[in-house]
Amino acid sequence: MELVSQRDPHLREAVRFAVCCRALTLPLQALFNLLIPDHAADAFSPPRLSEPGLWDMLVEQLLGGLSHWDAEHFLFIAEHGYLYEHNCAFFPLYPLSVRAVAEGTLWPLQQLLRRGGPPPLSPSMFAFLAFSAMWQLEKGQSWLSGLLFSLASGVRANGLINAGFFLYSCGKHFALQLQVGSGSVRKLLPLRKQLLHMASSAVLMCAGIFLPFALFQYYAYVRFCGPGSGLEQTVPKPLLQLALDKGYHLPATNGVKSPWCSQRFPMVYSYIQDTYWNVGFLRYFELRQIPNFLLALPVTLLGSWAAWTYIIANPRHCLTLGLERRKNEEEGKPRAGFCCPAVFVYVAHATALLAFGFFCMHVQVLTRFLGSSSPILYWFCAHLLQEYEPLLWSEGTDNETAAPRSEKSLLGKSPGSCGKETWDNPVVRLLLNCRLITPLSKCILGFFLSYWLLGLILHCNFLPWT
Repeated sequence: MELVSQRDPHLREAVRFAVCCRALTLPLQALFNLLIPDHAADAFSPPRLSEPGLWDMLVEQLLGGLSHWDAEHFLFIAEHGYLYEHNCAFFPLYPLSVRAVAEGTLWPLQQLLRRGGPPPLSPSMFAFLAFSAMWQLEKGQSWLSGLLFSLASGVRANGLINAGFFLYSCGKHFALQLQVGSGSVRKLLPLRKQLLHMASSAVLMCAGIFLPFALFQYYAYVRFCGPGSGLEQTVPKPLLQLALDKGYHLPATNGVKSPWCSQRFPMVYSYIQDTYWNVGFLRYFELRQIPNFLLALPVTLLGSWAAWTYIIANPRHCLTLGLERRKNEEEGKPRAGFCCPAVFVYVAHATALLAFGFFCMHVQVLTRFLGSSSPILYWFCAHLLQEYEPLLWSEGTDNETAAPRSEKSLLGKSPGSCGKETWDNPVVRLLLNCRLITPLSKCILGFFLSYWLLGLILHCNFLPWT
């Protein structure tokens, strides 16, 4: 990740600005939730099993806007476990963490609150784990990276694709070793040992990444496909009635099992996506979904533009999948920044996610899907601002003498704060000079701000926004 930040120091300031905006989310969602009535959406909304107390109502007023859409599933799983079959679309690490916080850190408040406070959504946790794992892999900390990637796959299913980073890293290292060494047998023998070592390491790492997914699928099979255990006697009547009203499937009772239990490779996750939410190739391509495609248009254009920009800058590098050792690496090619060769694997990863999300998923989730899975969206936007915004050119770090002054002015006295030093933030400076910046900068900043504000308004009032 530092390969990009060396040439795009504004990316770090953009992150600071995003953290400050995140801090404004809580008061703004409370305001919007108070002023705008909730939409009666056909979404998962389980009944409360106890009358709320005074403190519960206060927490609901302050944070209730965050407990809509998918957050309802996470709260329900944290409270009741995987009671309904379709809950298994939401992986366990996040609701387990919510429950641990509620019973640990918030234990003194349990006497006041009958229901734990609502979480934020899981993409934040997934992004933290995935991006940290990528950073550790760049630093050569393979085992720590593998652990973080494994935890990420316990949060969301698309964490499985992160195994490709290990496979690519090992394959690239071995390919470069082959090109450096000669063809003699004496030289090839150590390479064979290296191949066996790298292959075994890659297999172990990939197995660790796949393990949480496999264990969760096994748990779901045992719970929903095993013999009936009279569970209906222990489920509260309101939750049983909800299952009857909505057609939610409970763990196997009276020998009745779901179709996926009889599959050769029973996998509850793919069955839920297919049956409950109609997720599949081109299934979302309907005229009535045009507004959702328009909603996903900005991130689709940015992702496609990023891939095209990188391919044009490194055509041969892309054709050889970055596995060819270049003879004149220092001539005519950037060694840092968005277009440097080391970014290839991230661009390929982001492009694959973009194609899959656009053609196979509910397209309105594409923005948060890409934003929480790949750093490319942020890198490319920082690259565009630095390359095409004259107001930022005076703070470049191209010459060594300007670097210390630039670093000091960019980072300020307190990089982690949102105080007065925030006014030195280049993103804030662009916003304050919005009349002077280029149309491209206006579009980029306008997209992020409008997505944040509009998404906050719609999400906290159960309006169509996921």
